[in-house]
Amino acid sequence: MIKAAGSRSGVRVPANRSFERELAMLESMSGQALDAEGVERVRKALGHENNYLVAKAARIVADNAVRSLMPEIRAAYGRFFEDPVKTDPQCWAKNALVKALVILECREPEVYLRGLRHTQEEPVWGGQSDTAGALRGTCTHALVACEGIGNNQLLDILLTPLLDHDKTVRVEAARAIGQVGGPVAVLLLKLRVMLRQDDAEVLGACFSALLETEGADRPTTIALVSDFLEDGEESAAEAAFALAETHDPAALATLIARRVRGAESWFGSVLDNAIALTRLPAGLEFLIKAIVDDPQYATSALEAVSRVYQSVEVRERVGAAVDKSGNERVQLAFRQYFPVNPAS
Repeated sequence: MIKAAGSRSGVRVPANRSFERELAMLESMSGQALDAEGVERVRKALGHENNYLVAKAARIVADNAVRSLMPEIRAAYGRFFEDPVKTDPQCWAKNALVKALVILECREPEVYLRGLRHTQEEPVWGGQSDTAGALRGTCTHALVACEGIGNNQLLDILLTPLLDHDKTVRVEAARAIGQVGGPVAVLLLKLRVMLRQDDAEVLGACFSALLETEGADRPTTIALVSDFLEDGEESAAEAAFALAETHDPAALATLIARRVRGAESWFGSVLDNAIALTRLPAGLEFLIKAIVDDPQYATSALEAVSRVYQSVEVRERVGAAVDKSGNERVQLAFRQYFPVNPAS
């Protein structure tokens, strides 16, 4: 057995050169199709005690979807929960192994519940830090596809990660709840949104999940999310892009109404981009009209249109609007965002 020492980098550094040979072998196999000999090499690597090597092997299994190695993946995953700070610093092995289990379509909830409940406090300068957030996030989302677990039970389980101290876990919990769907899921997401007490990224995940959740009343939900457009903070930007993703005329109407009332330059740009991202004709018409009528915001509108629409027809329409504006700064912005030879 190869002896290994801990490392602040998260790699358990072995005491002899077999680590380097094993690592070189695995790196040479990355991105390559596995033959029978390769499968056996990866099988052997999954039994290694070094968390970095096992993580490499697990990624190769996932990339090739080698279902025959499911038992070895399961065994390695369980092994690294034992004395985890020592055997798997930074959760490198467990993170790669659980992702492989998802790819291999493991549908047993106990596998992911173990990861969901795992915290791993490791020493850092000035104290300790939990390194298992990514693991809990992956397991949270994976539970949605598991068998033998009803929606109500699943939503009850997802309440815990929805309140996790790690932001990434809360984001995955919101997405998972949205995938479960139904009236209870809608109520949970609405409550989280209405509390207005979370990180903007988490609120954004809740916005998107609500707007996409089966069983949600679309007009009411659009109104709830649109209310955040008034904040003018990061949560307002998340709301704008969540509304844009619906491609719904009612959502576009709220974005345009907010844009007409005026906004700071950064948020005005956010709104213009969201309006363009709806890909609705009325949104394009609004932005083209802004180019003609509102030189102060024309540059933002030009940039937003250029990011979404690349057709010759749209370029010609935008060019005509720029000419009609008669504004030199707008003309310079047009040449910047709609170059004659965009590939050059």
